[in-house]
Amino acid sequence: MDVVLPCLNEAAALPAVLRALPPGYRAIVVDNGSTDDSPEVAAALGAKVVHEPRRGYGAAVHTGLLSASSDIVCFLDADGSLDPRELPPLVSAVAGGAGLAAGRRIPAGRGVWPWHARVGNLLLAGLLRRRGVRVHDIAPVRAARREELIALGITDRAFGYPLELLLKVGRAGWIVAEFDVAYHPRAAGTRSKVSGSLRGTLRAVRDMGKALHA
Repeated sequence: MDVVLPCLNEAAALPAVLRALPPGYRAIVVDNGSTDDSPEVAAALGAKVVHEPRRGYGAAVHTGLLSASSDIVCFLDADGSLDPRELPPLVSAVAGGAGLAAGRRIPAGRGVWPWHARVGNLLLAGLLRRRGVRVHDIAPVRAARREELIALGITDRAFGYPLELLLKVGRAGWIVAEFDVAYHPRAAGTRSKVSGSLRGTLRAVRDMGKALHA
């Protein structure tokens, strides 16, 4: 089972994340221009490392998807905020007939999810539900069948990728299974590109807004 981990300066988080992968799950770390030693750390721990020079979450995720070879592919942030051991139920849901299995982040403590990021997420999830996509989170943890995901033709290569994915899943009539997953503090020494600042959150909302009106 392949697990795509988009990565930008996550060297401090990668050891714990990669060691927590369940047996039979293979990491594909997509380095998105790290200036630390993330690629070397990932390779030393047995991960397949691919490089995507175009900056952007969607660019990294798409490159990882194309590099995967398993029928069902998982996606997970590499910052230590999400536990890879929670992936098997998502995979089981897809194997059992769901088109997409997605995580719904539940903060593991106070201050884990900054207010500006949480508000933006709630607003976007609400808009999706009004369009018939029954999700409560635009979460970075998901599983789907590789070929079906490629066939959706997602074009966003920035922060709008997850929203475009969910919109196209809804239009295609996929069954979506949502699972609660614990949302932990990021590993020390790493910084969120989205929720780590109000500017990052606004940039993500801007990209996702474009996806909504595409």
